[in-house]
Amino acid sequence: MLSRTALGVFRLNGQFLAVSEELARPAGLTAAWWQVLGAVLREPLPVAGIARAMGITRQSVQRVADLLVERGLAAYAPNPAHRRAKLLAPTDEGRAAVARIEPGHADLAARLAAELGDEEFAETARVLERLSRALDAVNGQAAQVG
Repeated sequence: MLSRTALGVFRLNGQFLAVSEELARPAGLTAAWWQVLGAVLREPLPVAGIARAMGITRQSVQRVADLLVERGLAAYAPNPAHRRAKLLAPTDEGRAAVARIEPGHADLAARLAAELGDEEFAETARVLERLSRALDAVNGQAAQVG
């Protein structure tokens, strides 16, 4: 079951990345840029916090964050909780780029809901969230044993 689940998630990841690239391109973003900007839309976060929330390495988030800052889509701000770990925040230009993605995103969400049905779509999200929590729990236990 683990192999079947992993292969399904890997396939979904590839599908979501392809769709995300397609949605982000007209806004002048990549899927990775959109992902990092999306993580800081509500509140500025340090790179390590973004990486934890997205389940990817700090180094890959750092590379994307630096590119976003270089292109004027995000900016670093002082972090009152940690002098060296600056906070990343979207600029107005970054927020506008993400906003340009919203119509395509909403259309895809509506088409998926029509295909799956609202209840099954919600259940799919719940199951994936539960799987993520279970994997965190199992990995946490493995780290403590090792």
